[in-house]
Amino acid sequence: MTARINAIATAVPDCDFEQDYRHWAMRQLEGRREAKLYARMAERSGIEHRWSVLDEEDAKLDEGAGFYAAEPPSTAERMAIYAKEAPELALPAIGKLGELGTITHIVVASCTGFVAPGIDQIIARRLGLAGSVERVLVGFMGCYAAVTALRTARHIVRSEPGARVLVVTVELSSLHHQDHDEIEPLLAGAQFGDGAAAAIVSGEGPGLELGEGLSATLEDSDGLITWHIGDTGFHMHLSGEVPGRIRDALTSPEVRARIAGDELPEAFAVHAGGRSILDAVESGLGLAPTALDHSRAVLRDFGNMSSSTLMFVLERTLRDKPRDGVALAFGPGLAMEGFRFGWSD
Repeated sequence: MTARINAIATAVPDCDFEQDYRHWAMRQLEGRREAKLYARMAERSGIEHRWSVLDEEDAKLDEGAGFYAAEPPSTAERMAIYAKEAPELALPAIGKLGELGTITHIVVASCTGFVAPGIDQIIARRLGLAGSVERVLVGFMGCYAAVTALRTARHIVRSEPGARVLVVTVELSSLHHQDHDEIEPLLAGAQFGDGAAAAIVSGEGPGLELGEGLSATLEDSDGLITWHIGDTGFHMHLSGEVPGRIRDALTSPEVRARIAGDELPEAFAVHAGGRSILDAVESGLGLAPTALDHSRAVLRDFGNMSSSTLMFVLERTLRDKPRDGVALAFGPGLAMEGFRFGWSD
């Protein structure tokens, strides 16, 4: 029994805060030599837009009377917004899928908030799904959570051939802004934005067939990407060593063989974690300059939306109906998660 992604749809909020963040970061570094370095790296980031569920006033970081204007908001205040806005952002993406048919399972991935009843229950109720629909909530896994969600849907379909699984990712990274004045965390914060995606996975109809899963964890890398819950939101550490470690790992003949086999597949859907991450994958696997065009386009238009990012890339990849391909994402651990895919009629 095979499982395939029949359709993918995406959604982002209305507030584009990319330029506001750049201006704020430059003010944080004003008068220091790091300011010029930040400006240069921001221009080379490959990111032109990032979107927030906060409105224009609330998204301002040190002006006006917005959410971040005074004392740093507490985790409780940030979670109150998450509980309201996460389902509100997910539902438009689901709505773009069209007629859902008989959904038997829902798998939701999100690492930027917690609420109980969970957003899986909230979304199911808002959609009017039957109470008998089985639910799975994938939480706090970070940028590769979409892989886990899709592989979970694959396992469900392979074990229950009549299953029709709704997969949802929704991330509100903009709720976790921290008031830094050092260049490394400022550059890390310059990557992330908000976004949601939804997909239908079933054993019928045309789509991207979900194949073998891929997993790997780099040794001595636990501290390179971390994500801790603090009193003022979730605190992320993203080491500048990450791209180099990924590139070095991918140049290993053993790892390259596991990912690509004897011949490179037609398509690569790679999580757009940042320009340097995509450059590292391209270099490590020896890919053509155009191989990651979809990933670079998603990075340009939306930034890194944690687990939703790969779904945005797969949405574009699905339109191409590639013969074969590999999806890859990287996150805390430092771990790589992925799967093989290929178009099936």
